[in-house]
Amino acid sequence: MRWKNRPPGSNWGDFGPDDQRGRMNLVTREKVLQGIAEVKEGITFCCSLPLDYPGGQVLNPRRAPPRLAATSRDGKQFFCRPLNEFNPNMTDVICDDQVLMALQYSSQWDSFAHVGGRFDADGDGRAELVFYNGFRAGEDVVPAAQKNSEGWDRFEGTQAKALGIQNLAEHGAQGRGVLIDLHHHFGRERRAVGFSDLMKVLEKDRVEVEKGDMVCIYTGFADVLLEMKKKPDPKLVNETCSGLDGRDAKLLQWISDCGLACILADNYAVELIQGSLTDPLPRK
Repeated sequence: MRWKNRPPGSNWGDFGPDDQRGRMNLVTREKVLQGIAEVKEGITFCCSLPLDYPGGQVLNPRRAPPRLAATSRDGKQFFCRPLNEFNPNMTDVICDDQVLMALQYSSQWDSFAHVGGRFDADGDGRAELVFYNGFRAGEDVVPAAQKNSEGWDRFEGTQAKALGIQNLAEHGAQGRGVLIDLHHHFGRERRAVGFSDLMKVLEKDRVEVEKGDMVCIYTGFADVLLEMKKKPDPKLVNETCSGLDGRDAKLLQWISDCGLACILADNYAVELIQGSLTDPLPRK
């Protein structure tokens, strides 16, 4: 075991000491079949924002919009480039793209290496930098590249040694989805939805969350971003639409007790992020 203590409310160890998928382990073949059985109309739709939204760096100053360019060879771009330059018998004309982007600029799925914590996992009275299941910062979660004098091209590895997003990609994300429509009840009001509010919504809409469900929360925030056409208003994006109250102890306990596999939302971070990094944490 890489830990003696686990954080309160966490599920470290529930799926084995070396697990890297967490509650996505609850999305079993039976849950996939359950989801398929509930399909009525067969309508398909896109759940993600365009890759170049929200635009600018208003939501997060360290995440810049993607940079799109053509690949190149011999100093020339592969954009509408005829291949008869290489072989006179070829008639193909090639456009070949590459993109540099922050992986959380648009829609994204967090890996367990995204957010860890300072916690005394060893039980020695000293807090370590740890992630899910006790994987360690600097040992298991390491950067994929180091910068040298020529730029970001000296790779020490292709991914974190543990908790990379590929663990979820290999599992797949098909299952029973459950929609919670906060927008229907609260509109675009800036509201931290706690346990009491959420239970009222579930009751009114007759929504049942079962073990292994993938819970999708609609707040309307993505629609606000799309309406801004890649020119987000800093005031509006920080004062618009609802989200979960991540400081509500009853809500956190419900999330643990109901057994949902994951929470997804169309807002910035599922829960509302109040204040800045320098603000003191509120006391219960």
